[in-house]
Amino acid sequence: MSTDALHDSLHAHLAQWGLRFFSSDADYFAWQRAMLSVADLNQLGAQVERKRRGDQRDETAFYDLTASSRILPVLYSQRYEYFLEVGRRVLSRIGAANRVLDFGCGVGILTTLYARHCPDTQFVGVDRSPGSIAAAQSKAAELGLRNVRFECRDVEVEALDGSYECIIATHALVQAEQDLGIPSLNWTTFERAQEEGPQAAFERRTGIDVRLDRLIGALSPGGRLIIFEKTRQLARRVPFQRALGRRGLLLIEPPESVRYRLVEEVADDGPFFVVQPGASHAHAWNEAPEPDEGLPFNQAMLQSVPHDPHDQTIPLYENHWPSAQQAWEALADRLVRQEETRRESDGRQLHVELGSAEGLVYLYCANTFDQRQLILVEESRSGMLESYYREILAS
Repeated sequence: MSTDALHDSLHAHLAQWGLRFFSSDADYFAWQRAMLSVADLNQLGAQVERKRRGDQRDETAFYDLTASSRILPVLYSQRYEYFLEVGRRVLSRIGAANRVLDFGCGVGILTTLYARHCPDTQFVGVDRSPGSIAAAQSKAAELGLRNVRFECRDVEVEALDGSYECIIATHALVQAEQDLGIPSLNWTTFERAQEEGPQAAFERRTGIDVRLDRLIGALSPGGRLIIFEKTRQLARRVPFQRALGRRGLLLIEPPESVRYRLVEEVADDGPFFVVQPGASHAHAWNEAPEPDEGLPFNQAMLQSVPHDPHDQTIPLYENHWPSAQQAWEALADRLVRQEETRRESDGRQLHVELGSAEGLVYLYCANTFDQRQLILVEESRSGMLESYYREILAS
């Protein structure tokens, strides 16, 4: 199928689910208010809060609620681009698999897409939300799909039936979205300790230990897993990769970061992994930060950077990426004026430093969850960075 034909087919499929594309938050929320009652919105908001604070039962109740015929198209329209980006990537990798499992299939939006495009492949969608499975079964019957079935199953309680040449897990393995991951050894490095304890604790907290073991147990010899999770941040990506690697799962293609929009909000997820146990030609797992958009600092670049002398809030140089560490390390004749290193309430080590270098004043901030920031201004504007220094320490 051509790229244009696939594009049209994806949009047509989402339309059959009642999903609409929005590029404006104002337009989306106006449609949301028109489609849902105040009672619906209040119930949804309360359930979102319980899901955030609660346990697995609250999470299942949230997905049961969002699978209702009124709420489903409205809520899932926010993820319109997610379905496009993930759907086309997975479709191109199903290949000649005879049996495919879609783990954590939810209401089956993508599972039914795969089944429509691969009529000779048998698909099984599994989810622990009864409401989501009921919605998936209803839509599959409406679409006349005979090569897909759905099961309500909690893999943390019971094993999967059968074996599959391909298993898909997208936004299904790492459910603890607020988990910060594993910190680096200290604020000067992006490296993580190799000890087993923190890794095992991360796997237990996020639930990926049991889930991964169940999926691998259902994988046919020579089978592969297609995985896409909310693990873009290095502190989550590294332990997630280690969880895959320590179970013998190897990359059979380079990982791919994926960017899409939740209406106006940009989401950077992934990486998109395709892995296989004991693959003979594998790509190495990489625990370094991704290449970023930060520019190295040098005096010559200041001449070419547009600067409005009337706007005293704009720095001469600013870098919010991991590469800010390299820029900071490369500053010549650094003289520290003030600095503080401390342990924050969430466990991260924070370092904040105010100093001078190369005839300028700089502020550098770093922590063990991979955040870096370097700002440089002229000496005449040092007060701006002094205020920011105090603000960071006070927050």
